[in-house]
Amino acid sequence: MKKVLEKLFAHETLSAVEAGDVIARIASGEGSDAQVAAFMTVYLMRPVTPEELAGFRSALLSLCAKVNLPNENAIDLCGTGGDDKNTFNISTTSAFVVAGAGGKVIKHGNYGVSSVSGSSNVLEHFGYKFTTDESKLKNSLEETGVCFLHAPLFHPALKRVGPIRKELGIKTFFNMLGPLVNPAQPSHRVNGVFSLELARVYHYLAQDAKEKYVILHGTDGYDELSLTSSAKLFTANGEEMVSAESFGLNRIQPIEILGGATPQAAAAIFRNVLQHKATEAQTNVVLANAALALNCLGLAKDLKEGVELAKESIQSGSAERSFKRSLEINN
Repeated sequence: MKKVLEKLFAHETLSAVEAGDVIARIASGEGSDAQVAAFMTVYLMRPVTPEELAGFRSALLSLCAKVNLPNENAIDLCGTGGDDKNTFNISTTSAFVVAGAGGKVIKHGNYGVSSVSGSSNVLEHFGYKFTTDESKLKNSLEETGVCFLHAPLFHPALKRVGPIRKELGIKTFFNMLGPLVNPAQPSHRVNGVFSLELARVYHYLAQDAKEKYVILHGTDGYDELSLTSSAKLFTANGEEMVSAESFGLNRIQPIEILGGATPQAAAAIFRNVLQHKATEAQTNVVLANAALALNCLGLAKDLKEGVELAKESIQSGSAERSFKRSLEINN
């Protein structure tokens, strides 16, 4: 680890092979906590290269617990986190809305590190039990349209760094990796990232992959569609800017989508959206993110139709039924 750190501190970059080797070493327990912390924070001071990110991703996927799920025509809605915006659990809420509209979601997530409530926090609040049991995960996906892969269970390499990340309390390069290392590798993905530079690296890597994707970054810093400003989208067809108006929705203020000071507060918003009891701003931001996923899956011909499908999913109770059944299966 010392040699790697010396190389990085000399402003050199790692090859894909070197990057993968570092992950393997950390997973095996090599290096002190201080060395691992230093390594994790390097990429806050300079951009990660495509070669480095590819190496990190390949290593984590090779080390993860394998799971064989029906991933064709399934999607993951996952953001990097680390945008310091403290929104409620928008992508997790959107996952059940997408399921209620007929989509299949294989959601990859974790506890919050740099935010109050990650996807795992909000689900655990309701009694959701995380598992690696393939048959239970398949059953959840088939019956509810959603299954959840709790990252620490599937990525033993993350067990070593979890306490270090929590103590640091800031985003690290593991935030960059989260959306890329879903063990099931669904055929479609919508990934929000915390910087435009990282979005371009994601886009570069995705062009060599087979999955259909949307990579997005809000121009005011969000790692999801916030409706507070325009957002840059990257797809196989190129780049485009979208705004609230692109979805037929009104622009909102950042304060309107805050998640609160506790996981309980974030969970209450999550439940209110599914029960059609949330504020207009809270509901609309979920509608937009769900619409983007439905369009990516080919279930909506454009973003505005995606909003209508998402709206019907909530208003008909389909999204909440998906969540309730998911809890029954995984409780």
